[in-house]
Amino acid sequence: MISPNEYVKDLIPYIPGKPIEELERELGIRGAVKLASNENPLGPSALALRAIEKSLTSINRYPDGDAFYLKHKLADRLGVNPEKLIFGNGSNDVIDIVARTFMKAGDEAVMGEYAFIVFPIVTKAVGASAVISPMPNLTHDLKDIYSRITPRTKVVFFANPNNPTGTMVKTDELEWFLERVPENIVILIDEAYFEYVDEPEYPNSLNYLDLGKSIITVRTFSKVYGLAGLRLGFGISTEDIVSHMHRVRQPFNTNSSAQLAALAALDDHDHVSRSRLVNREGLLYLTRELRKIDVPYTPSFTNFILIDLKRNPFPVYDSLLREGVIVRPVANYGLNTHLRVSVGLPEENERFIWAIKRVLGS
Repeated sequence: MISPNEYVKDLIPYIPGKPIEELERELGIRGAVKLASNENPLGPSALALRAIEKSLTSINRYPDGDAFYLKHKLADRLGVNPEKLIFGNGSNDVIDIVARTFMKAGDEAVMGEYAFIVFPIVTKAVGASAVISPMPNLTHDLKDIYSRITPRTKVVFFANPNNPTGTMVKTDELEWFLERVPENIVILIDEAYFEYVDEPEYPNSLNYLDLGKSIITVRTFSKVYGLAGLRLGFGISTEDIVSHMHRVRQPFNTNSSAQLAALAALDDHDHVSRSRLVNREGLLYLTRELRKIDVPYTPSFTNFILIDLKRNPFPVYDSLLREGVIVRPVANYGLNTHLRVSVGLPEENERFIWAIKRVLGS
């Protein structure tokens, strides 16, 4: 009988949520709202939708494997050389490319206790070990992460802001860390929620790419641009690091529709502004209403909020489902009393607050 590598046997696969349609069928409900996957409730830009429509007539052709036009436009927007960019089938793909490029069996990667779940998956998938740094305040402790670096360490992973906690590392903390980490260790900073942060102490990691460190910034078109279903993320680093990653990247790993939609989305500044505003107002509403009913939450810098029920969350989760509200349990992160709630449209946020009041009151 065929047997996988030992380190693959130990992997716990990512468990996706069920489609809304299937949940509605199973539970006999209608009009459910999905607040589980940190998606942009406004959807994609109208400019992106028109670009997708135009792309359909040429889907018999392979996509541009180098994403030439998108690469140059995005490079100009970010103020970097185009050769410092690499694209992936979602930011997860870029993270996976980093793991396969820079780690092997016997190596180590350091990451937070409640870090993005893809980090330990890609680490263990190449036979490396995930070294875990505690997060007692649900925030990455870069001093503790630094203390766990050994000669076997090849990569440090952290998301800023972090999923699923919504917390962020501040500029002074990042600069302390970057001053000390050896140049031969890759520092991957996942900034999937970059566009949602409006805090003066939030660091833009692109400002540190020329320090001589091995920094890889990862961002996405899935969140504020509303293109999650098309799967398009990108990494920014030095030309040398990116050139090595291209040797591992699969040909045609981003599709034509995604590239053209992203090109158009970059021009729709109004859509980005509206998305940020809807999110900011939604976060304010949710936090205000949660305080009123004494449900603890972690202050968030993202488009979701982590609430702590201080008990087994699954009965509440199941009851919310029956009220037509889909949120996300995060026990797979070790957060055994929490639920993660995405910010939706105003009426969706109100539906969640109504439902959780009803559930907790009963």
